[in-house]
Amino acid sequence: MMNRIFMVVVLFILSTTVLTAQQTDLWEGKLKIGGVTLRLVLKTTTDEKGLITAKLDSPDQSVENIPVSSITVTEDSVKFEVSSIMAKYAGKIEKDSMVIVGIFKQATLTLPLNLKKVEKLTEIKRPQTPKPPFPYNDEEVVFENKSADIKLAGSFTYPKENKKFPAVVMVTGSGAQDRDETIFEHKPFLVIADYLSLNGIAVLRFDDRGVGKSTGNFAEATSVDFVTDALAAVEYLKTRKEVDPAKIGIIGHSEGGMIAPMAASNSNDVAFIVLLSGPGMRGSDLLALQTELILKANGTPPDKVEESVKTNKAAYKIVVEQPDSALAFKELEKLFEDQIANLTEEEKKQPEYSRGNFEQSVRTLLSPWFRFFLKFDPKEYLENIQIPVLALNGEKDLQVPPKENLRGIEEALKIAGNKNFKTVQLPGLNHLFQNSKTGSPNEYGEIEETFSPDALKIIGDWIIDITK
Repeated sequence: MMNRIFMVVVLFILSTTVLTAQQTDLWEGKLKIGGVTLRLVLKTTTDEKGLITAKLDSPDQSVENIPVSSITVTEDSVKFEVSSIMAKYAGKIEKDSMVIVGIFKQATLTLPLNLKKVEKLTEIKRPQTPKPPFPYNDEEVVFENKSADIKLAGSFTYPKENKKFPAVVMVTGSGAQDRDETIFEHKPFLVIADYLSLNGIAVLRFDDRGVGKSTGNFAEATSVDFVTDALAAVEYLKTRKEVDPAKIGIIGHSEGGMIAPMAASNSNDVAFIVLLSGPGMRGSDLLALQTELILKANGTPPDKVEESVKTNKAAYKIVVEQPDSALAFKELEKLFEDQIANLTEEEKKQPEYSRGNFEQSVRTLLSPWFRFFLKFDPKEYLENIQIPVLALNGEKDLQVPPKENLRGIEEALKIAGNKNFKTVQLPGLNHLFQNSKTGSPNEYGEIEETFSPDALKIIGDWIIDITK
């Protein structure tokens, strides 16, 4: 029913199992959630007494060894539960092909999932991921956000020369992200930090609150809270003897690209900002456009695209205009029922039209983060930005489309009277700044490239130039 911005991949880790004696077997499958495909791996082991145990991996989310709490294997079927993520699976074993054909359920989701027995897991190549030892200093650091009473953990990288360097704080996109903004085993923030630190720029990247080694509650936070985290990182950099305190900037990707100007509007310590796929239009309008483009890229029939966009816009209007969540739920329920009434009996059986999916969507729509984002207009902050700004978008970005958003950023900065900004649309790049065919989120995990070298050079050269 809705489509949260900036590509948030939820932890829908799957599972299943199958019998084998005295060895570990691997079962690999793909779970399709909206426009995203996640690889899932079930690892089953049989001990000397014939007891089968299992663990789950979600390689695309860098999650390994989630215990399967219970599992039952018969001659032709598999059932299991993973209580820690509220998941269940039931499937039939096709012995000829060694495939488990089944259904995966998690919370309100019900999705098909087939697992194939493999001797070796599919190899995923990420050639750009830097490997230690690094030719620069790499420190594990912890700093405090005093206003939120939380501690944020991160990595601080800087050149080995004994002098003060320009520095940047990196701010992730939406969803709970680690310091590397890891997605599909890509680590874009690590790649960017490596490039910049090799070229004379110090970099602080950190785990989102409540993620990795950082404390705090991510689920209850909005973008306003994330602004205080970013500014706490700036304050920390000011204490480092390796950093020139007059040359500290913020690089924000996706949602981070709206947090950066918010932070800069609230602090005189931010000397410049870099917006990577940052929004230049109101949140509700951006989401509607994002939904339309992604559905078209995925081959959805035009009438279904039109219907989805119309329904989403109506849902966003309810959320924006109705502050009472109970009343908003009733209005969204009526919208859902009207939509269902126009479907065929076969269409009603599809997972996206299930009651469970509706309830899950409504919980997201009425969350503090989503309510804030729908109403958010980045121009209110960009129109106050006087410091240097670099805004980059990929030509094939379907989540934050370049034409509309770069134009919005440019218009707002002109109103601000900003004389030092640069906007660049990079040919062939998607939302993650990978060279891509269509720009669809389905491609993110399939592409080996993590971050375009051309984009890296533009970022590095620009920062060096404006901090001379």
